[in-house]
Formats: sequence, C-alpha cells, structure tokens
Amino acid sequence: MHDIKYIRKNFDEFQKKMYKRNPNIELKPIQELDKKRLELISQVEKLKEEKNNASRDIGNLMKQGNKQEAEAIKERMKNVSEEIKILDDSLAQIEKELTDFLLEVPNILDDSVPTGKDENENVEIRKWGQIRNFDFTPLPHEEIAEKLGILNLEVSAKLSGARFSYLSGKGAQLERALINFFLDSHTQEHGYTEALPPFMVNSRSMTGTGQLPKFKEDAFKIEGRDLYLIPTAEVPLTNVFSDDILNEANLPVYLAGYTPCFRSEAGSYGKDTKGLIRLHQFNKVELVKITTPETSEEEHEKLLCNAEKILQLLHLPYRVVLLCSGDTGFSAAKCYDIEVFLPSQGKYREISSVSNFKDFQARRANIRYRRKEDQKTEFVHTINGSGLAVGRTWLAILENYQNSDGSVTIPDILVRYTGFKTIQPIK
Repeated sequence: MHDIKYIRKNFDEFQKKMYKRNPNIELKPIQELDKKRLELISQVEKLKEEKNNASRDIGNLMKQGNKQEAEAIKERMKNVSEEIKILDDSLAQIEKELTDFLLEVPNILDDSVPTGKDENENVEIRKWGQIRNFDFTPLPHEEIAEKLGILNLEVSAKLSGARFSYLSGKGAQLERALINFFLDSHTQEHGYTEALPPFMVNSRSMTGTGQLPKFKEDAFKIEGRDLYLIPTAEVPLTNVFSDDILNEANLPVYLAGYTPCFRSEAGSYGKDTKGLIRLHQFNKVELVKITTPETSEEEHEKLLCNAEKILQLLHLPYRVVLLCSGDTGFSAAKCYDIEVFLPSQGKYREISSVSNFKDFQARRANIRYRRKEDQKTEFVHTINGSGLAVGRTWLAILENYQNSDGSVTIPDILVRYTGFKTIQPIK
C-alpha cells in the first residue's frame, strides 16, 4: 500500500519508479480519484461549517424570541443535512475505489534492483559449494525416491490429485528431521523465536501482506467462510502485529515458524509437472523480521545469511541471485533468491526467496512503532524469507547425495535428527 500524500506531492517521481517495474502500468486513475476525493471533502467541510454556524444562529435567535426565523433556518438545514449525506455516500464510494486501486499497485523497487524483463536478467551475487562430479548419470529425485520406496505419487494422486505428495518411512522421517533442524538452527543459532501460527487466516490478513486482492486466484478459499489456507507462514506471522504500535526498544522482532503452505499454482500449467518442485501443498520454515527503516537493509542481508547457513551446513551447493525489476514480486522492494543445484537438471533452482518489503506491508496491515527519541509513530519495515522450503531441500539432498547403488547418504548434520545415515533401495 502506498501513502496517497506522497503520491499526490511526488506523482512524477512515483510514476517513474513504477515504470521501472512495469512501463505499462496505469497510474492516472490515482490522481483522478484523489482529486475527486479532495473536492468532496472540501464540499462536505463547507456544508458542515455552514450547519454549525446555523446551529449557533438558531440558538441566538431562540434566545431573542425570534422563533419564526429560527424555524426557517432549521428548515433550510434539513436540505443541507441531506446534501451532506449524499456527499458522504459519494465520498465513501470514491475512497473505496481509490483504496481498491492502490491495493493493486505493486511496491516501489529499491534503487539497487537491476532493471530487467524476467528471471533471465537476474544478477548472480555469489556461489557457494562444490558441484559434485558423478561417475554415473544422476537420477531425478522422483525416480530416486520411488526406488527407495519413500515417495508414492500414485497414492497422493488417488487421495488428492496432481501436485501433491505422499511420503512414507524414511522419506517422511527425513522431512520431519529437516523441519526440526531448520527450527533448531534458527532459534538456537540465529536468535529467532519459534512460532506455530494458524494454518488458515482471514481476508484482512491476506490483504495485509499483499496476497489479496492481486493473487486471489492463487489462494485456496474455505467455502462459506472468511478463511484462506495460508500460502506461506509470512501471512500469519507478519499479521500478528497488525494494528499494533510497537516500542522501538523491542525491535527488531525475529520469528521463525513451520507451517504447511497451500498454493493453487494458477498459471503454472505445464511447469514442473514431474516430481516435487511445484506442489499445491508443501512444508516450509519461514523467517519474518519486524524492524525499523534505519536497520531494514542490514536485517535483510542478515536474514539472507541465516537461510544460506542451512545449505552450508547441509553441504548443498547453491547460488544467490538479486532479482531484476521484472522478476521481483508484487510486495517486495528488493528480493534475493537462493537457488540450490540439482544434478538431474544441471542447473540451480529456487529454494528460498528473501525479501525486504520496507513499509509496504506495514501500511496495508497498519503495523507501526513508537520512536524512542521523539515518541512519534512510524510504519515498521517487514522482511521475510524461507529458511528453508522443506520439500525442495528434501529433494536436493536426494539428488546431491545419491549413490550409484541407488542409496542416498544422509548429510552428517542431519543424522542426529533422522537416526539413520543412509536410505537403502527396496530389494
């Protein structure tokens, strides 16, 4: 959400920044609606002033015994009251139209975001880890998992349809081990407080973080209820603080939460149809920060390092890319993707997006803080990132730690969580 006062005073600058994201974006209606709104406010204020003055005059006339003239003014004020009501109704409609329009306008990009059309123009920041040289042809994760007897896509299709998974045995144990490992690492080593939020939220919460109304088609709605299955823990964890005024002394807030995530994957027809890359339901540990504008850039970089550390401990090769203007998400001002290497594809695939939203989400969700220095209130900055996507880490382990005999070795750091060192194929 954007500050209409800023847009009003700096429309050319605002438009220029939006054109960096999308040169075809239409912003003129903001000016037109805002102008109508201000005109209506002015008319209503003048009429209310007239009505207040009339009330004073009526009182004086009644004291003077001039009842007839007082009654005449009262009669005229009935028309003024009706006019005020009509204008108030028009004002409410204009304000709704303006708000609805602003809710569809993406965040302003940070100046450091490179200009580009799509993911092909993202900028690689760094790589980590050594890509393994296999002395055999590495298999894709779904083939490995089926031979190990830990993934059954026929069962998940029978139960739910396409883009779901059914893990069993050591596959399910590995998934659970990863969740625990992620949470322990972030709470014990990185200073996050663990949270377990609801897996369903209302439309206000979805609007607060930017999922609604823009991405309504991507959400799973509960029929007959104002509830949605969460697409990410970012939604409930950020909205914990909606309509709150936090004390600056208590910032930054660090939260880490495990949840399943539910996405309809609208528009992804034909993409990643095999395996577990793109599912309707998947597990994720999300990291959320609430901080001040002065520290948000530093906290963004620190969160990125927190997510990277997990892959380093697992010895999974990855790279970090800075998303270009055409690939940066709707709510983000700046976003890094961490991409893990998948041997079967011979390329890096996203495993975490780490975004700084600045005050965009805070304005939508009304999250503020009180400054220590002058006690004034400002909007916080919000930051979040996956720490990590559990399913994609699961499949990355299978692909990178597969052996020629069909077995998979468990990374050393995970053995105390799994209780086993390898997964052997079914005989």
